[in-house]
Amino acid sequence: GIHDGETTEDGLFTLLEVECLGACANAPVIQVGLDLYEMLTPETTVELLEACKAGNPPPMTKWGSKPMNNQLSCEGPLGPTTLKSDHPPPGHGMRELPTEPRVDPSSVKNHMGY
Repeated sequence: GIHDGETTEDGLFTLLEVECLGACANAPVIQVGLDLYEMLTPETTVELLEACKAGNPPPMTKWGSKPMNNQLSCEGPLGPTTLKSDHPPPGHGMRELPTEPRVDPSSVKNHMGY
């Protein structure tokens, strides 16, 4: 086996731990080139590495990743359950800012005891 930052003797694999691949919901994840393999188990990780070593990595889905648990995407069995509505218009929920300043900036130091 190899450790973080090391490469296999044959030069095929380098192990690098990274902070984020943007796929937390589908972890654990391995990136091979630009492709993400998601929802890995110890068994599917070995299968993936063996397929890559043989030059036959599993094909990506139309979303550009490959969940290794045979799901088509990261959606659960109920399909999308969040973020289904249209997003609100810009500024929605924002309070109106006062047009006149409430405090004279030159008096701030006096008010703060400077």
